[in-house]
Amino acid sequence: MYQFTEDCLIGINEIDEEHRTLFQMINEAFDLLSDRSNAQMVLKNLLPNLKDYAATHFAHEEAYMKKINDPELPRQEKEHAQFTEKVNSYNFDTLSEENAFSAAEEILTFLVRWLYGHILGSDIMIGKISAKETPTFAFTDNYKTGIELIDNEHRRLFEIIDEVNTLIHEELLFDKYDEIMRLLSELKDYTEFHFEDEEAYMEQIKYPSLDIQRRAHSAFVERLVGINLTELDDMDEHQQDYLMELLSFLQNWLINHILKSDKLIGEYARSLSASEK
Repeated sequence: MYQFTEDCLIGINEIDEEHRTLFQMINEAFDLLSDRSNAQMVLKNLLPNLKDYAATHFAHEEAYMKKINDPELPRQEKEHAQFTEKVNSYNFDTLSEENAFSAAEEILTFLVRWLYGHILGSDIMIGKISAKETPTFAFTDNYKTGIELIDNEHRRLFEIIDEVNTLIHEELLFDKYDEIMRLLSELKDYTEFHFEDEEAYMEQIKYPSLDIQRRAHSAFVERLVGINLTELDDMDEHQQDYLMELLSFLQNWLINHILKSDKLIGEYARSLSASEK
């Protein structure tokens, strides 16, 4: 059973309810697969319904983002299109009963993993970034968890993002995009390093929401890995706008994650210390 947990809530009722329904549909399909003889029925009936509902949901989500002028809309449209292309690439017409079970299990696993990753890596930011907002790349006391290791690593992440921002606005520096790409690569590597440290700390204190944190971390790393900086060569005068939107997303995701999730680690750690006194 795949749970639609609190960390998947983005705070927009219509979208949250549609996400919840998608999870329910996937779970119903998995329940039917507990009897392998139901595999053909899952492929022929439930999966087409699931695809149709996902398409309707994407349309609603994109319409909402267009209405609020969300700068992440083009990225969302691209991810939705890639999902649709992947799902449509499956052909189940000539499968034997045994192969039907394997195929149904494979596509349902893909669906639920994609859904978790997309919600936690993309949808969680719907309405969080304003197209008119100028991001500030400073690590303030508001973001502190009270755990020195985590706070120091968060500060370094903000510093790398600020270094990229400074380079973007450096008008006199030639060949700056090679350096920007180097820094973004460093950001990805340091983010993965930080998440490993953070998860090890949570394991050490037996933090109850470790699995939820791991899912969010994995979704963000996938977003970082999926950034295609070769697109910059085709953007000419739009390179700076693209990079600023990218930086705004990365920092806003990080801020949202720190305030919504990481600060709870600090609260839990302090409650443990208080109970030991």
